[in-house]
Amino acid sequence: MKTIDVMVVDDSAVVRKVVGAVLESAPGIRLLHAVADPLLAIERMKQAWPDVILLDVEMPRMDGITFLRKIMAERPTPVVICSTLTEKGAETTMAALAAGAVSIITKPKLGLKDFLSESADELIAAVRAAISSS
Repeated sequence: MKTIDVMVVDDSAVVRKVVGAVLESAPGIRLLHAVADPLLAIERMKQAWPDVILLDVEMPRMDGITFLRKIMAERPTPVVICSTLTEKGAETTMAALAAGAVSIITKPKLGLKDFLSESADELIAAVRAAISSS
C-alpha cells in the first residue's frame, strides 16, 4: 500500500501540531508539510506535491477557497476542508464543494484541541476517502 502524503494548511499552530500528530500516528499516512498559509504551501508544493491537502478557509494572505480554486485549475488534488466556517449548508461549505473539495470537516470555535484529538478517526477516514476519490 502506497503511503498517502498529506499537507496541512492552517494558520493555527495548534491545528498544525495536533492534526500533524494525528496524521503521523495513522499507518500509511505521512505528514508531508504543515504550513501557516497558502503562499507557503505553494512554495512547499514546488518541492513535493501532496496526495491530499487538509485546508482551512480563513487565513492571512490568501483564503482557502481561492487557494482551492488555484490548485484545481493547476493540478487537481484531493482537498479536505477543515474550518470553523463550513457548517452544514453554509455558503462557505457550498463554495468549497463547488470549487472541488472532496469533503468537509467543521471545526468548533471552542475546544479545538480536544475536538481534533477526539476526531482523529474522522480526520484519518477523510484523508483515506479523499485519496480513493481521486
